[in-house]
Amino acid sequence: MFRIYGLALIALLLVASGCGGQSSASDSSGADGKLTLVAYSTPEEAYKELIPAFNETSDGKGVSFSQSYAASGEQSRAVEGGLAADVVEFSLEPDMTRLVDADLVDKGWNQNEYKGMVTNSVVVFMVRKGNPKGIKDWDDLVTGDVEVLEPNPFTSGGAKWNIMAAYGAQLEKGKSAREAEQYLAELFKNVPVLDKSARESLQTFSSGKGDVLLGYENEAILAQQKGEDIDYIVPEQTLLIENPVAATSESKEPDVAKAFVDFLYTPEAQQIFVGKGYRPVVKDTPGADKFPEPADLFDITKFGGWDKVNTDFFDPEEGVVAKIFQDQGKSTASD
Repeated sequence: MFRIYGLALIALLLVASGCGGQSSASDSSGADGKLTLVAYSTPEEAYKELIPAFNETSDGKGVSFSQSYAASGEQSRAVEGGLAADVVEFSLEPDMTRLVDADLVDKGWNQNEYKGMVTNSVVVFMVRKGNPKGIKDWDDLVTGDVEVLEPNPFTSGGAKWNIMAAYGAQLEKGKSAREAEQYLAELFKNVPVLDKSARESLQTFSSGKGDVLLGYENEAILAQQKGEDIDYIVPEQTLLIENPVAATSESKEPDVAKAFVDFLYTPEAQQIFVGKGYRPVVKDTPGADKFPEPADLFDITKFGGWDKVNTDFFDPEEGVVAKIFQDQGKSTASD
């Protein structure tokens, strides 16, 4: 009897201490609820400051967090497949649309004045310190003398932004759609490895591989802040990156989840994003004027929006990029 009682007591203590749960990067008492944040890989550093700042507000006092970061498409599919989430942030809108279609995010998620986007960025070239290869323009990436790193667009949302920036830049230069597609084929001949996420590609680049890394401006800024010996170039022709956020309709703490999403649009939160290299969506955020304005900045509507882009370019069998990958023996698998 005493043995049974002892085992029961241990079990109760384990439950009370949260054993077996996902570890939290920022935990407080949990007295006022717990949120699970599922996000793409790059904003992890920002949330290290955003969550404690939210905990200082009346809405966030006592709220604890579990956090998960990985490639955007991978995260979206995981939530669709049953991964618990109260708040989701992705690299691009189609990963949110997947959850809307699955009735996991409300159809009105993007009805605020920012269209559901919480941060902006642009596609840049990250290069070695001092830019030893003299990279300035998209043409410099296809000389055959430059090794380019780029994530796999069939797992990474960031990779899709990079590819459409490269394609759109050719159109901005006056080239035809066919010539722009040929440019993509030439570009990928110089890509030796396709990591799953933008963060993994940055880690590969930081390890010494590659001459140029295509990626987010905010990733480049953060890498410099961490002491990485890199420079970056904002090309004259580049693409505006827009990152969506939403509370899920399955949240067990819907009011708290909404409060957290609302907090991300406050001046304090937007300034934290700016400090991590993101361009803010809220006008007049301090520090917003430090970002250079590319001469030819275009957005995804240039190509008809993400639905058309995903069909035309990223269909895993018939898309433009899929056909390039098939010709070059690269993987179009999404896992």
